[in-house]
Amino acid sequence: MFIFLSDDLSYHDIGCYGNPVVKTPNIDALAAEGLRLDACFNSAPMCAPTRMSLYSGIHPVRNGAHPNHSEVYPWVNTLPTYLKKLGYRVGLANKSHFLPKEQFPFEHLEGREHDTGKNGIDFDMARVEAFLSDSKDEPWCFVFASNQPHTPWNRGDASQYDPSAVSIPPYLVDTPETREAMTRYYAEITYMDDQLGQCIRFLDELGESDEMLFLFLSEQGSNFPFCKWTCYETGLRSAGIIRWPGQVTAGSVSSELIQYVDVVPTIVEIAGGNVLDHNFDGRSFKGLLQGKNYTPNRFAYGVQTSRGIYSGPEAYGIRSIRDDQYRLIWNVNSESAFRNTVTGKLEAYLSWKEEAESGDAFANERFEAYRKRPEYELYDVHEDPFCIDNLAEFPEVRGEFNRLKTGLDRRLKRQL
Repeated sequence: MFIFLSDDLSYHDIGCYGNPVVKTPNIDALAAEGLRLDACFNSAPMCAPTRMSLYSGIHPVRNGAHPNHSEVYPWVNTLPTYLKKLGYRVGLANKSHFLPKEQFPFEHLEGREHDTGKNGIDFDMARVEAFLSDSKDEPWCFVFASNQPHTPWNRGDASQYDPSAVSIPPYLVDTPETREAMTRYYAEITYMDDQLGQCIRFLDELGESDEMLFLFLSEQGSNFPFCKWTCYETGLRSAGIIRWPGQVTAGSVSSELIQYVDVVPTIVEIAGGNVLDHNFDGRSFKGLLQGKNYTPNRFAYGVQTSRGIYSGPEAYGIRSIRDDQYRLIWNVNSESAFRNTVTGKLEAYLSWKEEAESGDAFANERFEAYRKRPEYELYDVHEDPFCIDNLAEFPEVRGEFNRLKTGLDRRLKRQL
């Protein structure tokens, strides 16, 4: 089994997810050969909690790793623990971002935990090929955790993207600074896509692709406003693609709600383990992949705290629940202003204030909405996938609001 995890990539910034400009030929080819998940969600829209929930199958509050740069509780087991007991060799390249290290006993090929784009190559891909070649005669699972397209967006060739031609999604303000940043962000996406392509070529050359499960995940949203560190769709929704020849129908699409905490139970079941023996929050979706009986999730949950993030306030808690049509967000500390490295130094965001001061009403609304939010937000994600029009006070959807709030309260109590 091979898992490829990108870093800070908004789901809609991939060709097969509808972006007409960004160049992602390898990801697009993977989707054409496998299953594209159109309702895949991480548990917390920042790196460390996302990864620790992904590798444990347990949501961040209950596993202990809710704040960024925190660690899981001593009782928590993880992907390499489960698979090693089933006879698997389990490797990881590049970014770890989990603690304590001993509870994530990957065979770590090291690499850069954070890539500045300086001082040589990001990662020697030949080391991945060596691991795969050496593991050829035994069960294995390998995670390639790319550093891209995490900021500072200085890998890849930005000149291949014309600032005037890049696509600016409707939740961002279209300024020259936004467009320039988008070219550098797109360049890193294409750089990451090439890494994925190299991994697939290694597998093809070793004859490992014909029956092997390959999973691509985009992690949480990008460093642009309303993405990472937020519980909007662009923060919690992820790209997810699974190629599994002979099991998954090529070119298929699923709209079933899948959470990152479902990944480990699924892998454990595929590897021959008994999911019921473990204390997972997630559930296996092996049946979905094979077209067999499968009990889908009714809801997907997300949490965020500003504790542990750079330039963030001590306490800005966000909780969210999403069904197949609506997303409810509870901004627990809404009386405070949200801040992070975006509000402090991202030129694209700061340029919105200049536009607002010159009389641009949309720029003013977007600039203020990122910093100051109401206690509750409700969005019809079918009609409003980028969460722009808040319906929380609309009486015609009060029933949906109450239903989701009850479901969110119930989930939060179970996580304590």
